[in-house]
Amino acid sequence: MSGVYDVIVIGAGPTGENAAQRAVRGGLTAAIVEAELVGGECSYWACMPSKALLRPVAAVAEASHLRGVAGARLDVPRVLGRRDSFAHGWQDDGQAEWVKNAGIELFRGGGRIAGERRVRVGDAELAAGHAIVVCTGTRPAVPPVLAGVSPWTSREATSAQAAPGRLAIVGGGVVGCEMAAAWQALGAEVTLVSRGRLLKRAPEFAGDLVERGLRDAGVDVRVGVTVTAASRGEPGGPVTITLGDGTTTEADEVLAATGRAPRTEDIGLESVGLTPGSWLDVDDTMRVRAVEGGWLYAAGDVNHLALLTHMGKYQARICGDAIAARARGRQPPVTDQSSVTCVPQVIFTVPEVATVGLTAGQAQARGMRVRVVGYELAHVAGASLFADGYTGRAQMIVDESSKTIVGMTLAGPGVAEMIHAATIAVAGQIPLDRLWHAVPSYPTMSEVWLRLLEAYGL
Repeated sequence: MSGVYDVIVIGAGPTGENAAQRAVRGGLTAAIVEAELVGGECSYWACMPSKALLRPVAAVAEASHLRGVAGARLDVPRVLGRRDSFAHGWQDDGQAEWVKNAGIELFRGGGRIAGERRVRVGDAELAAGHAIVVCTGTRPAVPPVLAGVSPWTSREATSAQAAPGRLAIVGGGVVGCEMAAAWQALGAEVTLVSRGRLLKRAPEFAGDLVERGLRDAGVDVRVGVTVTAASRGEPGGPVTITLGDGTTTEADEVLAATGRAPRTEDIGLESVGLTPGSWLDVDDTMRVRAVEGGWLYAAGDVNHLALLTHMGKYQARICGDAIAARARGRQPPVTDQSSVTCVPQVIFTVPEVATVGLTAGQAQARGMRVRVVGYELAHVAGASLFADGYTGRAQMIVDESSKTIVGMTLAGPGVAEMIHAATIAVAGQIPLDRLWHAVPSYPTMSEVWLRLLEAYGL
């Protein structure tokens, strides 16, 4: 069995789906290859099931901070059932139907590059007239110290059908903090171990607020320590974890939340002179720099620009449009550095953290002269109405040369739905004196925009 298509996409997650759809929209034919479930990590083991677990937790936490609201509680079986519904019971019929209706040919199986513009899927060999796009994403990186105890990864953490009695989480990043919030609320006794401060990529105040929130929720947070040994006496038995400070902790399950690695170890990179298991370095149109002929592209997590679903989809749109343009002998649309400098992210902890753009350190490393302006959200009328005893903070990073915002971080209950305004300000490079005329509605938490600009001096 064989076939010829203008574009072949390896990986049918959100990034791969968008790359193929955009190519078809540009008048090309496309095939997509998927070894697991159409819809990928986000749909079944990451964004969707994790927020489905975390939203009820946040809703109950918010209700508990409003005088006059009593009795809010989690119904754990129904929370898990709702999570299952968003993961479609780990069945991909609906996603596969979408691929078909989009005019994309689906091949199931592990896709391997077999030389220039060729992909093997089982016994089938496919040929790409214009491009192959790698959208295989990432996998959890399990540290060697935990490899022998059959740890949970993010997949087990988002799909488990019951809370373990005791859960140890190793890693203080997004996955570790989110799953600590979720499973503590759903009945587990959670210990979170981090070798550094929590959420180290975010400004320090955000990690501090999350640490306080997790401790208040009952999580045993241990920062500044490493795991030196781990053992499980018998399959299914408890795990004993030894820490660098000499203490130990015991858990029924341990979650390895220490980072991600590119899922490129078995896709045939060696056939085109690349190293299996490596990240793929790309240009502004997602074309892999190291491959001659310009026919190999990589979008999404696999290129290591921004490991987030929405950024993968954004890159896929750039990629698909570029392939379609080049196939017609035209220059691709001009892109910018948004995959690096304007990356929005929401961390669905309690409280939430939302960020976009550069931190002060990142901006200074780029040669910018910046000013950091912060404001306590509790002083905004909308926040005090949102929750009694509201605790949160906003921080903006201003490029003093252009008088524009290059970064923003919000931390506090309900801030997730506020971050897109900051994303627009950063992406649009809106001058502060113009932003001053974007009057926030009163009394909402968005009034913090006015307070930040006043604090800046406008």
